[in-house]
This record gives sequence, structure tokens and C-alpha cells, in this order.
Amino acid sequence: MATKDAKPDGQIRERYLDWEGAPVDTLPSAGPEWFVELYSAMRYLRCVDERMLKLQRAGRVGFVGSMLGLEATLVGAAKAIRADDWLWSGLREGGAALLRGLPLSEYIAQMYCNSFDTAKGRQMCNHFQHKGSHYPSWSSVIGTQIPHGVGAAYAAKLRGIPEVHTIFFGDGATSSNGFHSGMNFAAVWKAPCVFVCVNNGWAISVPSRAQTASGSYAEKAIAYGMPGHQVDGNDPIAVHAALTTLIERARAGGGPALLELVTYRMMGHSSSDDPTKYRDPKEVELWMGRDPLPRFARFLDAKGWLDPKAAERLEREHNQTIDAQIHVQEAAAPMPLRSLVEDVYADVPLHLRKQYNEFHRIAERLGEAQQGDGAFPL
Repeated sequence: MATKDAKPDGQIRERYLDWEGAPVDTLPSAGPEWFVELYSAMRYLRCVDERMLKLQRAGRVGFVGSMLGLEATLVGAAKAIRADDWLWSGLREGGAALLRGLPLSEYIAQMYCNSFDTAKGRQMCNHFQHKGSHYPSWSSVIGTQIPHGVGAAYAAKLRGIPEVHTIFFGDGATSSNGFHSGMNFAAVWKAPCVFVCVNNGWAISVPSRAQTASGSYAEKAIAYGMPGHQVDGNDPIAVHAALTTLIERARAGGGPALLELVTYRMMGHSSSDDPTKYRDPKEVELWMGRDPLPRFARFLDAKGWLDPKAAERLEREHNQTIDAQIHVQEAAAPMPLRSLVEDVYADVPLHLRKQYNEFHRIAERLGEAQQGDGAFPL
């Protein structure tokens, strides 16, 4: 069975707070400012997410994979991963990347795919990357980041670099070939990595109960010879403590582990998805009552560390910061046409030069392509 015990000696606690935000065990030894910072970071990610969804609904950006409801998972994890460690993303970890060094300007530029986009518009919206914080560009193909992250972790081990690779994926990715081969190779090689399964209840329209017959996703670790742990993904304290423990275990040579974070995505799989077609509204209502932000706010308020007015002030400040950057990025120029043929070859080959020149001729005659109103893929 998945390990769920709660001890202060390095074992993993399932949760520190009950659903009302009251402590259920001894809290980590940290000052009030550390707990307030957790809440502030969660509020920041929610503000970012709300703004991006509004932009998408207004037709100003094309695609959003909402992180609404997953803020505790992202914040707890981001605060546990050291600056020299790596984060391999599944879909919604852009929020964690923001907290680890991805500039807000680059985040929003990528959403617009404008001339400030460091991916030069070659990724669809919401597909972030940032070299400076060890955050590789991710793919919509399910599970491919898992063997990539394992290979990078094994390479670090061979080179004697004391870095740990945290590899994130959703519950649906546990059915991919990448998951099984990645888990097996990592265990055999004792690669310094931690697999983080963000179990948000649904893989697009496939519920967790239809994804596996296992008692938990954490139990899948047993077959590969590594420890598996399941924690409350809506408790940022538990997420932080568990991932910190497993990262340092991997860094010390203990090999990989699997961490399942049980949470819930409040919105659809993406801004193109309508979850009312497959989800019971009573289930959504249940998890709305477990929303990590009000839960953690009640905890802070009971401690006397953050009152509701201070929380409102944080929200206003975050929105001001985000809105200012949106205005900058929305005014930015689009990517120049020549970027289509740059960076792949040292010298643009003849066939691409011919294609680009023809494309440029048509664009000059008819105007550049404009955004259409066709259906956007999931």
C-alpha cells in the first residue's frame, strides 16, 4: 500500500491540515512569514490563471490549461525544488515555473506568441520553457517528458552533478508507454529523480476510476522497486514536505520515488473543453469545498498571521502586477515572418529560402494570415 504515515523523521505525512484548515499534526518549524508566502504565491497563481482565462474567452490568446484548484500542488512543489534542480512539466506546471524563475513577462509573451516569446511562436499557447531555471519546453504528447527527464537525471548522475530531476505528469499519463519505461529505467539506474503524479481526478474526460484498478497511483511504484507515497495535493505544506524529503533522498543516492498528489482541476482539461458533458456537478461542488485557497486562508486567519483585509490587499497587488505586464505584451509586435526559417540550420538551405520567398511574396500581395474562428484542439 502507499505510505501515508505522518512522522517528523523524514517519513511522509498525508496532510498537515484538515479540510477546514485546522492543523492535524505538528507543523514544520518555520516562521509565520513562510506560511504567508505560501498563501501569497497561491493567490498569485490564481490571479494569473483568472487573467489568462479572461484573455482566452475574449479571443486575445488562443489556449489555456487552467490551474484553478491546483495552486497548492504547484506552490508546495515549486518551493521544494532547488534552483539547480530541474522541473519537467506535464501541462499545468507553468505556475510552478513562475515561482522558480520564469519571468512573468516571458510567461505572458508565450501566451500571446509575440515577438518577445522566447519560443518564437513555435509552441502553442501555454507551452512554456525557461533555460535559466532548468525548465524544459514541454509537449502535448502524453508522457514523453518522463523518459526524457529520466535520461537527463541519469546523465547528471554519470557526470557527478548533484542535481535532482522532478518529473511531473497527470494521472492519465500513467497509462502511457513513457511512464512505464521511465519508471523502470529510473529504478534500475537509481537515477536521481522524483516522479510527481498530479492526480486531478480526470484525464480529459476519463475519470481516475477508469484509468487504473490500483488502489492508488502511488502503489504503482511497488512494481518498479521504488517507494510510492500519496499526499493531499491541496495542502501546500504536505506537498512541500513530501517533495523536499524525496528530492533530498534522491540527491543522497537513494534513487527515484513516486509521489502522488491528490487534487482536483476545477475547470475543464483546457479552455476548449466543456467538463459539464462528463462530470457530475455534485463532484465539482464537493471539491470546491476543498479549494486550497480559502482552506489555507482559514488556517492563517486562525493563527492571526493574515486577516481577510490583508488577503484582499495581496490580491489587488498581484492583479496590478499582472495587468501591467499584459498591457506590455499585448502591445508587442508579432513574430517576424523570417523567424519561420531561422535557427534550424546555420545557413538557410535553398528549398527553405524558396518556400520563404514565395510565402513572403504572397503575404505582401494578400496580407499576413489573420486569426481564424475555427475550433481549437484540446
